[in-house]
Amino acid sequence: MKYRLSTAAGNLEGQPMFKVLAKVQELERQGRDIVHFEIGDPDFDTPPNIVNTACEALKNGDTHYTSSMGLHEFREAVRQTTSRTRGFTPSIDQVLVTPSANIIVYYAIRCLVNPGDEIIVPDPGFPSYYSAINFCGAVPVRVPLREENEFRMDPEDVRGRITDRTRMIILNSPQNPTGAVMTPEEIDRMAEIAEEHQVVLFSDEVYARMIFENRTAFRSPSTRDHCRKRTIVANGFSKAFAMTGWRLGVAIGPEDVIEKMGLLLQTTSSCVSPFIQRAGIEAILGDQTAVLAMMNEYRERRDLLVAGLNWIPGIRCLKPGGAIYVFPNISATGLSSEEFADHMLEKASVALLPGTNFGPGGKGFVRLCCAISKPRIEEGIRRIREAVANLEMKEKK
Repeated sequence: MKYRLSTAAGNLEGQPMFKVLAKVQELERQGRDIVHFEIGDPDFDTPPNIVNTACEALKNGDTHYTSSMGLHEFREAVRQTTSRTRGFTPSIDQVLVTPSANIIVYYAIRCLVNPGDEIIVPDPGFPSYYSAINFCGAVPVRVPLREENEFRMDPEDVRGRITDRTRMIILNSPQNPTGAVMTPEEIDRMAEIAEEHQVVLFSDEVYARMIFENRTAFRSPSTRDHCRKRTIVANGFSKAFAMTGWRLGVAIGPEDVIEKMGLLLQTTSSCVSPFIQRAGIEAILGDQTAVLAMMNEYRERRDLLVAGLNWIPGIRCLKPGGAIYVFPNISATGLSSEEFADHMLEKASVALLPGTNFGPGGKGFVRLCCAISKPRIEEGIRRIREAVANLEMKEKK
């Protein structure tokens, strides 16, 4: 029987880091020792207090269906945390518990954007933005993030790209893949622009807890309208709490939008497992000692990785203000982003991602993740240095 994929299916791109991970794991099965800089999966275990809470919930039979919107207790915990960190308390009907933060991108676009509408998106940016936009038949309007501006999204660049077809602006700070942290003033201007033009502002705040230089530098545009009119906040537990495998996220937005996003969740996945939500309550309200220790370790790893990269001829690397990534410029090596990544995997057994995996704006850059131990970071830097040196010797010959 013949069949044909839908147009939407043909637009799906997925996440390139998982494709690289599959390739790397195959090489490891063949006996290769690979240094993993390619995927943002913390090497820490989930803190014990969070794990124990989930185990107790399992033992107590917390394994059945629950509300598609999320456990009442979890949503109340999110309200409490939002009040403490962002200065306002959303209504419980503004809070939706989701199976990961990643899927919130799709839920929001699907419920708010029609085919042909435009969505302003950072370039380079998280690949799921582009994939979800294309799948839904919308049009991505890319705003370049420039190295000379420390990869911060410039509000005036955004303003200049708004048209009558603009429906949404996607904002991500701290940012993946660059680690850039926008200033409070820049965040406020983004909120003003969204209000002025009556467009939705989707604020991806997955890395909000991962600001290294000045914790008070974090600013959410939601402080302007309290997510009641046009701001949607997406947050998750994967990175800050080392819970990538748990798949737990939270969306906060206008009540009518959250209601429809909840119905889409109900249609596609029914609900988030209650024992996982119990773990989420412990994560945000429980002991933060292990979380703070992880943040301190990430800061030290970032410093080690940035310093090591800047010692390699042909590479320059800004020190990012947050997240768990660095985004060095490798254009002086003479290789493209793809060539550099392929060369490192083939010759140095180092897995990293070409910057172009995150959009055309990543040309001349690569992304490395700090989610590995310091000894492995040092080993990775040594291998990269050797591979670049051998490349230079080959060119001289």
